[in-house]
Amino acid sequence: MLSKIFSATFFTCFLAASACIPASAQTSSNAAADSVLLDMNQAFKRGDRRKLAQLLPQARGHALEPWAAYWELKARLGEASAQEVQAFLARYPGTYQEDRMRNDWLLLLGQRRDWESFASEHPQYRMADDREVRCYALLIENLKTGPSSGPRIAEEVKKSWFAQRDADDGCTTAAARLVGTQHLGPTDVWLKARLAMEANRPRAARDAVNIVSPESLDLVAELNASPLRFLATKHIAITKVRKEIILLALIKLATTDADGAAGMMDKWGMQLTSEERNWAWGAIAKQASTKMGTVPASQPLAWYAKVTKDSDLSDDMLGWKARAALRAGNQPRWPLVLQAINAMSDEARRDPTWAYWKARALLATLPASATQPTVMSVTPGVTNTVTIAPQRAEALALLQSIASVRGFYEQLALEELGQKITVPAKPAAVTAEEKEAARLNPGLNRAAYAIAIGLRPEGVREWNYSTNLAKNGGMTDRELLAAAQFACDRQIWDRCINTSDRTKADIDFDTRFPMPFREAVVKRAQSINLDPAYVYGLIRQESRFVMDARSGVGASGLMQVMPATARETARYIGLTGFTADQINDRDTNITIGTAYLKRALDDFGGSMSMAAAAYNAGPGRPRTWRGQTGSPTVETAIWAESVPFAETRDYVKKVLSNTTNYAAILTGQPQSLKARLGTVGPRDPGQPEPDRTIP
Repeated sequence: MLSKIFSATFFTCFLAASACIPASAQTSSNAAADSVLLDMNQAFKRGDRRKLAQLLPQARGHALEPWAAYWELKARLGEASAQEVQAFLARYPGTYQEDRMRNDWLLLLGQRRDWESFASEHPQYRMADDREVRCYALLIENLKTGPSSGPRIAEEVKKSWFAQRDADDGCTTAAARLVGTQHLGPTDVWLKARLAMEANRPRAARDAVNIVSPESLDLVAELNASPLRFLATKHIAITKVRKEIILLALIKLATTDADGAAGMMDKWGMQLTSEERNWAWGAIAKQASTKMGTVPASQPLAWYAKVTKDSDLSDDMLGWKARAALRAGNQPRWPLVLQAINAMSDEARRDPTWAYWKARALLATLPASATQPTVMSVTPGVTNTVTIAPQRAEALALLQSIASVRGFYEQLALEELGQKITVPAKPAAVTAEEKEAARLNPGLNRAAYAIAIGLRPEGVREWNYSTNLAKNGGMTDRELLAAAQFACDRQIWDRCINTSDRTKADIDFDTRFPMPFREAVVKRAQSINLDPAYVYGLIRQESRFVMDARSGVGASGLMQVMPATARETARYIGLTGFTADQINDRDTNITIGTAYLKRALDDFGGSMSMAAAAYNAGPGRPRTWRGQTGSPTVETAIWAESVPFAETRDYVKKVLSNTTNYAAILTGQPQSLKARLGTVGPRDPGQPEPDRTIP
């Protein structure tokens, strides 16, 4: 079957040990064939169905024919017959495009309420990662089995529904059905509405309210338009529905005006139930907790103190309570940190973030008598018995459960246990048989080909499917190592890193932390007194070493430099003759990116964490987040965890973790993440004023 799908040209590439680069090495006919695929991709993005139909015959026999056929059918799927869909699925069996089309078709069947056709097709669906498809499947199961499976199905639907930020038909329809059969309670639906409102997803909140109180939709529209006016003009909340609507208005107001929402609690607090009041105060306090540098931690903690039962709060609210308690002074308020984490769900407490901070809180709140192990007996030549306090034992168990070189908190846990960050022993080399299996994997080859001719998003999706979803549970560690090596050998660095990152037991730093362009990066970094490990740590997070990477906001190249930043930095370092089209040139990008990073690092007194935050979010924000004169000085780990933007918070932690691992590789010596972190506090008045010209 494969020989009917892929061209002979592709098989030459398919079997080669080197990359499939269809540029100058290709014949003009191959380049023309690739051009057809690129034209079809653009036509698909424009929704040009006529162009797609016109070009499809020319794509027959091409290595990426499955993509061409997918685009053509997907563009008109709403009008296609079931026979056409089945013919497509039969023509491309086992491919990503087959299962992607099945996913799209199942969504359409669900929207059409064609339950019989959906139930017939769903067992063949391999990805199983679309929550809306899952909700449709659960709905059909409930329709077939009735009350007996209701509670289990309701729990699964709720999990998928709550995890979705945006509204969709599948989970909303399934939830409405289960509420009708009383397997999902109105309380669950109102909770979904609250979470959606807090996440600024008004449509999802409206759809939830429509399930339990369609007559309240006008009120929801009114409170979304102006929550302050809504709360000021309404006076009584007697019924359960009216209380929930008032709570939604308070949540909405808190997202932009925590003080205003707190003021409104004087009017509405006593009319709400205890649980509703707790949620309202949690929403208000959470929003205030995100105002690091402008609102002292004492303010959100005062509002959190009005909560009478922490278990009434969401994990997100409790997370921000823990963060506020961590930065409440020069020393964290450890009992409050422990209280917040203990109230989280089991799933949240298992996250390395909260496992680490709970361990720290347990150790910090140990009674003085329990800080040291107690020797119970001492017998020469015999193993002695030593006991430690249960609280200390729990803390050490938490640290041991996450300690590794894998990430930020995993590395910090290692150091808490008295160890350093070192390069792990290299796993057994990928065997010839394992390499051959990766080399002959059609999905990996199609992905590599797509990336090589400029269809990177499509190639990435097919690669991820081939490694993660093509078979139940994804590839084994050994298969992942072979696939990662396959990508590295072809200089597809982002897939090399991401694939290697997924191994559980076998950690290969050569593919997980590769160092392309080593001479250029190290030479440039050292020339401006910048740690090469820091540069590598940042590039790995920014672009995964993809030279033509471009972000949604216009940043380009290895170090993801914005055009305006590039122009200003080029001027600052005296790079004459610079033009915007040079940003993607490797050496120019490294020169400008490292110069900007060094400038930010110097401006923040050598703080790698604040400079990384500046690189991601601009220098003005970390200047605010470090606090004003009189603000406490805190561990940098606490500061990084308290960064209000989730993207920047994640970015800073990953850059510093990457840097520590790269330093271990480059120096061959054990490393300390803690030493790189230090502390963060207000700018010393004796230091020079911040450089306001840094873009």
